[in-house]
Order: sequence, then C-alpha cells, then structure tokens
Amino acid sequence: VQLVESGGGLVQPGGSLRLSCAASGSIASIKIMGWYRQVQGTEREVVAFIYSDRSTNYADSVKGRSTISRDNAKNTVYLQMNSLKSEDTAVYYCNAVIETPGGMISNYWGLGTQVTVSS
Repeated sequence: VQLVESGGGLVQPGGSLRLSCAASGSIASIKIMGWYRQVQGTEREVVAFIYSDRSTNYADSVKGRSTISRDNAKNTVYLQMNSLKSEDTAVYYCNAVIETPGGMISNYWGLGTQVTVSS
C-alpha cells in the first residue's frame, strides 16, 4: 500500500491550498484517512481526519479554516486550507488506516509535502 501526497507549495498569508493524498495497492477498505503536520524539531501533530462514514475531526488550530473530505471511489483524501497563517508552515503527512483483502488492518504514512506560508 502506498500513500502519495500532492498540492503543497508556497502560499502567501491569507491564501489557500488544497492537499490531496491518493492511496493505492492492495486495499479492501480504508477506515480512516487524515492529515498530520510536523515542524522540524517538534512532534508530529494531527490536523484533521475523516472516517469512512465521512464524519470528521479537526485540530482547534485549523477548525473553521480547513475542510477535509474524501472520495471513497478514488481512495483519496483532500484537505482544503484557507486563511493560511505563517504558523501553518510545516510538512504535511497523509495517514490512513487500511484493511487489506487478507483482513490485516495497518497504519500507513505518506512521505509528506511541504507547505510554506510566507510573503
């Protein structure tokens, strides 16, 4: 199973970005998909996650400014981020809890995509 992120980059304060993460490989079902972020030298923190029934949770730091969504047919999760602030600068990692056809449930991570908010 692989998770591949895209959509990171440089954006000005107040701007918007949309991150995407596609899961591929031997997948029976995806239980949870989410986004984490990490600033060098600090711990990785949760940003948002979405369950298979599309219920969602957000970190307080992004609540009201971000929307997580998923396309179950494409095994893809999106994170729309608006009103970006300098403190949103981080490497953003996709995470998924996936069940394989053999019934094994495991946690997977993408390689990360850099988001830089700067003028």
